Order: sequence, then structure tokens, then C-alpha cells
Amino acid sequence: MEKGEGKNETYITEFIRLGFGNHAELQHLLFLLFLVTYIVTMAGNILIIALVVTDRHLHTPMYFFLENLSCLETSLSSTILPRMLVGFLTGDKNISVTFCITQFYFLSLFVRVECYLLALMSYDRYLAKCKPLHYTGLMKVRICLQLAVVCQMNGFIIVTIVICLMSQLHFCGPNKINHFLCDFTPMIKLSCSDTSLITLVTFILSFLGTLPPFLLTLMSYIFIISTILRIPSTIGRRKAFYTCSSHLIVVTIYYATLIIVYMLPDTDTLRDLNKVFSLFYTVLTPLANPFIYSLRNRDVKETLSKVISKYIKLIEIEKQ
Repeated sequence: MEKGEGKNETYITEFIRLGFGNHAELQHLLFLLFLVTYIVTMAGNILIIALVVTDRHLHTPMYFFLENLSCLETSLSSTILPRMLVGFLTGDKNISVTFCITQFYFLSLFVRVECYLLALMSYDRYLAKCKPLHYTGLMKVRICLQLAVVCQMNGFIIVTIVICLMSQLHFCGPNKINHFLCDFTPMIKLSCSDTSLITLVTFILSFLGTLPPFLLTLMSYIFIISTILRIPSTIGRRKAFYTCSSHLIVVTIYYATLIIVYMLPDTDTLRDLNKVFSLFYTVLTPLANPFIYSLRNRDVKETLSKVISKYIKLIEIEKQ
């Protein structure tokens, strides 16, 4: 605890995250479940990164953005899951205010950057399907690198402004966060400072930081689908749609859960539902992405098959 200067308030320095409840018999089960989730998430996304880096056939804009997406997913999972696992294993639900703000910073940063990155991937698919003759000129390596940097800088600027305002807040209690992560609304509700400015600024910045990439993604797929529907051959339409389906599935899951989480009213009855949908975009989406892209992408499957074949041959040679 800390005493406010010249005031009678006692500022708290720790939060207690309630997470998924206090059922002791479920803690070890949840620990094993999320441990497996974390291991598979890290392994799957690192495998995607390794395949893109090592195979020259995957050195294209589409897979460059996929590589960046996998890097984001590993970072997002590492921001959330390790602290959750420690809590399940030790039962320690305390978290310092500084650590909580830091976790919120990285969580918000990765979520914002992912919105922009998914929009870039949609735009890449739009150019490939609707402007194939201009694709090579518009999506050069230098341009892709610049777009990726712009995505990261936009997310960094938006989140840094919010964090600077949040670091000025004081928290006087209660200190219980009814969530498994440090998010904006649960933390703001515990502040005894005036939160009107940070609430307004965060709303405006979130609107400006989320709506443009969402609209770009939406418009890209409207043009893509309309172009695919004009293909006279049924087989041609099916092949064209199949090449975009992986990214479309990821975008739909990601934005659907994100919109539900931040549009649901903050009431006691809907709080548990909010936790479930928060799990989707912070834990389950990073877990599912490698499977979606590898199982529904012919190039990735072929590269993975080559790697496995080489590995089997090396084992056979060593046995001989």
C-alpha cells in the first residue's frame, strides 16, 4: 500500500485477478490444458516462421505477412499464458499494478498491430485476385517491409498514448479484477482518479486504430468475392476461393470475437461470457492459426512434407 500525498486515500500496489474462479480441483486441470495450448501454439507458429524463412518458394508477400502474423501470435501468447500457468500452479493470483499495466500495454499493442496486419494480408489477396497484372509492381519486398513497419508504428503510437495516461491513474481499492488478464475496462473500474479523459481518448484512438483496418479488410473481401463470382468455371471459382479461405477464416474468427468482447455490456451476467470470448482472440486464435494455414494451404503443406521427408531420410542414413 502507498499513501497519497496530502490525502487520506491509500493507493494499492497489487491487484488480485480472479481468473476462472477458486475451484481448487480445477486448477491443475486448467494448468495442464493451458500448458499444452501454449506449447502447441509456440511450436506451430515457430514452425510456420521456420518454413517461410528456409524455403525460397515461400519468399513472397503473402508468406512474409504470414511470418509476421506468426511472430505476433507467439508474442501475444507469451504475454498472457506464462503468468496464467504460474497462477494455476501456485495459486498466486496477486499481480502488481506495474506488471498489470505492462501486460495491458503489450496485449493492446499486439492486438492493434494484428488488426493492421490482417488488413494488409487482405489487401495482398485483393491485389493478387483482382489486380494480378499490377501485383508484382505494387507488392515489392521494400514496400512490404515499409507496410509492416507502418503497422507496428501505428500500434505503438496509439497504445503508448493510452499507457501514458493510464500510468497517471491511482488505484485505491477494491483491488479484485474479475478477469484472467489485465484489460482496459476492468482496470479503469478500480481507479479512484478521474478517468473521463483516458476513457474518451482510448475510445477515439481505438475507433481510429480499429475501424480503418477493419473496413480495408471488409472492402478487400467484397471485391475478392465479386471477382471470384465472375469466374465462369465452377472449378476455377472453387480454386480461387480456396486460396483465400484460410485468411478469411482467421479474419472472421478474430474480428467476430474482438467485436463481441468490446461491444458486450459490462454486466455481472455477461462477465463470464466476456472471459470466454477473450480466450478466443488471445489464446485460441494463436493456437488455431498454424493449423488453419498449414492444413488449408497447399504451399505450406508441400514445404512441410519436404521437411519431414528430409528428416526421415536423415534418420534412415544415421541408422545405416
